[in-house]
Amino acid sequence: MSACCDSNVAVASRPATTGFRSVAIVGPPNAGKSTLFNRLTGLRQKVANFPGVTVEHHIGYIRNEADEEVALIDLPGIYSLTPKSEDERVAVDVLYGKMDGTPKPDAIILILDATNLNRHLVLAARVIAVGLPTLVLLNMADSLKAQGGGLDPLALARELGTSVALISASKGEGLDVIPRFLSGTTNAPATIPVINVVNDVVRCREWACTVAQNSSYRKPIPSGWTKRLDGLVLDKRWGPMIFAVVVIGVFQCIFTLGQPLSDLFKDVLASAGSHVGALLPAGLLRSLLIDGAWAGVTSVLIFLPQILLLFLVIGILEDSGYLARAAVIADRTMKSVGLNGKSFIPLLSAYACAVPAIMATRTIEGKRDRIATILIAPFMTCSARLPVYTMIIAAFIPQHNLLGPFFGSRAAAMLGLYVIGFLAAVVTARILKSSVLKSTDSPFILELPPYRWPTLRSLGLRLVDRSKAFLVRAGTVILLVSIALWAFTHLPLKNGHAPEIQDSLVASVGHTIEPVIRPLGFDWKIGVGLVTSVAAREVIISTLGTLNGIDPESHALSLQQALHSELTLGGAAALLIFFAFAMQCTSTLAVVRRETNSWKWPAIQFTYMTLLAYVSALATNVLVTKFFA
Repeated sequence: MSACCDSNVAVASRPATTGFRSVAIVGPPNAGKSTLFNRLTGLRQKVANFPGVTVEHHIGYIRNEADEEVALIDLPGIYSLTPKSEDERVAVDVLYGKMDGTPKPDAIILILDATNLNRHLVLAARVIAVGLPTLVLLNMADSLKAQGGGLDPLALARELGTSVALISASKGEGLDVIPRFLSGTTNAPATIPVINVVNDVVRCREWACTVAQNSSYRKPIPSGWTKRLDGLVLDKRWGPMIFAVVVIGVFQCIFTLGQPLSDLFKDVLASAGSHVGALLPAGLLRSLLIDGAWAGVTSVLIFLPQILLLFLVIGILEDSGYLARAAVIADRTMKSVGLNGKSFIPLLSAYACAVPAIMATRTIEGKRDRIATILIAPFMTCSARLPVYTMIIAAFIPQHNLLGPFFGSRAAAMLGLYVIGFLAAVVTARILKSSVLKSTDSPFILELPPYRWPTLRSLGLRLVDRSKAFLVRAGTVILLVSIALWAFTHLPLKNGHAPEIQDSLVASVGHTIEPVIRPLGFDWKIGVGLVTSVAAREVIISTLGTLNGIDPESHALSLQQALHSELTLGGAAALLIFFAFAMQCTSTLAVVRRETNSWKWPAIQFTYMTLLAYVSALATNVLVTKFFA
């Protein structure tokens, strides 16, 4: 071995070979694999400061020093090569070339946490023993140095028999060694020093400690702030109270800051629509573009500021490391319904979208626990419900201060809907785990990351991604539904002219299902919205925006004003409850089918959630009408 010019890098001096075609990025959870992957490839995978974010393998491309393209495979975090959960199985199958459609990698980039080296060297032993050319990257070298730790990378390289580098993936420091490694200048070692200990857990741990000592490894001094904060945040009494305050603050922020931003954005979109409409001649084309497409899409787009604000706050909590502590707090609740804390992370992801949340259940080891979590995940209030909630709450609930300026009536209503969804998930989980999905308790083990300041780059990329996803949905599903609705409101033609909206094809569909939903306090327009929202929940907003934009009686009204004139208070409350419980997302059903490999569970899920939504909405309408009419 010989050290290169960078004192933080130790690489092997061996003859150059042809560059690698594919390289797997392997490491334990929360070591910075996806951060490194994003930095190298420019792809924007979700990165957060708790385990379980990456549950699939992703492929990106980078060029080595010979200007050859190399495929980088970002794998889920693992602690060993003996998989205990679906996400670990994905990583191990890719590593051994057993994953269909993914070739076996030619080399490995093993990324470890430099501040937690003793524990992570156990994984290093097993990965190096695979026998592929391996580059060991010790991430968070900046944190190691800042906290008084240290390491001799050349000595560690000698101990491991492979190249070693100290890096900081978040700051992009020390990454110049990677293109050299990808050029194929490092071969698999002729002898593997760890081959005799990998199958013995005790000997492997002893070996890891010995290697760390021989490499002059000094553990970083634990942060005093981390100890003090954990003493407060993880306290059995104060922890839940702090969590409740954080949640209340999130929802108050959505209305205090998000509502004015949405109103401003609404004015901008309305002004743009007026200017575009003035340039078009009166007729069908103008009606299609303005009353149909523009009214439908913009009725949803106005909620983008509030959605992004929600993701910004969640991103700060994730990247800071707080949500990993929230998982520990939630473990106590999870146990009461037969689940464990590992279910918390997928359920937390469901507040963004149920699709990645269901995929995140791959981190759960028990099959029955995993299926139970999949079935209850759609009860968590996803971002697609947020526009519906915000619109109805703003239309029917006046803003009053409940706890001074810190907590208002609208934020309380929003929080109540999130709590109702969570309670439905808890009750459903309890029913499942005490009957068809009964299983033994499994221990909850989670490695708590240190507290870190969120980076503007990470938060910015996350908001850009969410904006793109929202705009793509608005420009595809919502736009197509809006255009289709406009067309159906102009059919069937009468004497070559469009009919009155009450006589249109879409109205006939609404009137057909109106007898079923009338007891809930819904009219035919809401019925059409419920049908179209099966494609995506927020489509009901664009549907109502299109229908009210074409209807002469409500054309001059804003959507909130139109709803207030067409719905009673009981009907509005029932609509909120219906959306809190109903399974109105085709994409979610599809991913449940894929993850369970059966149509049985999505069929049960859809039927149960629809019946629960209908009965609960019916009871809500009756009670609200009786006591508040």
